[in-house]
Amino acid sequence: MNLLGLRMPRWMRRGGSIEAKSRGELEAMRAAGLIVSRTLAAVTDAAKPGVSTLELDALAEQLIRDADAVPSFKGYHGFPGSICASVNDQIVHGIPSSELVLADGDLLSVDCGAILEGWHGDSAVTISVGDVSEPDRKLSAATKSAMQAGIDAALLGARLTDISHAIEMEALRRILEDDIEYGMIEEYGGHGIGREMHMEPFLPNLGKPGRGPELRPGVTLAIEPMLTGGSSGTVELDDGWTVITDDGSRAAHWEHTVAVTEEGPWVLTAPEADPAE
Repeated sequence: MNLLGLRMPRWMRRGGSIEAKSRGELEAMRAAGLIVSRTLAAVTDAAKPGVSTLELDALAEQLIRDADAVPSFKGYHGFPGSICASVNDQIVHGIPSSELVLADGDLLSVDCGAILEGWHGDSAVTISVGDVSEPDRKLSAATKSAMQAGIDAALLGARLTDISHAIEMEALRRILEDDIEYGMIEEYGGHGIGREMHMEPFLPNLGKPGRGPELRPGVTLAIEPMLTGGSSGTVELDDGWTVITDDGSRAAHWEHTVAVTEEGPWVLTAPEADPAE
């Protein structure tokens, strides 16, 4: 089983609990999340035609280490990169490579994690390289919208799969709105996060609401839907990491680390607010 990313049996228990963090621990996770946010912003700016994914990986690692943090992914169960760089039909866990040079019109998903003083931040974005097609632009926007729906459902007193259901319903809404039959990836999903990058529970990206443990103050989850422009089937390549669509359709991946609080969802990997706002 691929241990970097989130492929786990569907977690359908009722009841139970998820580890909750104190306010101080959430603040520590926010500090790690800001490093991830800044790193992804820099990688997004650098992702131009002619740039290799290995160059982006080197940039990300340098920025993370310059912030006195450690890349979460580097060496994790043998993964060789500091980011996952998944291009076009690659859904998740793409290995950065000097041979994978970005071209105009590519769709690049970058997953990034950082550890600061023992606490993890984890986030992913999908980047349009140059001039992408309208269907690819809509695919990325639909995936981001599904992520936001999941975040909005991470409310005090809700159940874990209320998030799953919100993600699924938003994806279905976008299928109708965009008139594109997006594939919804069921096999991979979100997860608990804190002192470890991947913790219980597994968070499916679709399913019935009202199942799983109740969301309490201080619960932290990585919410990360993945959609494709076609099939929902997946294939893991012989490298043991890279997951691609089984029909060659393109894929998008968006993720944030989110805390449940009495004031509502707190996105720990969101960009820092502009002081002028």
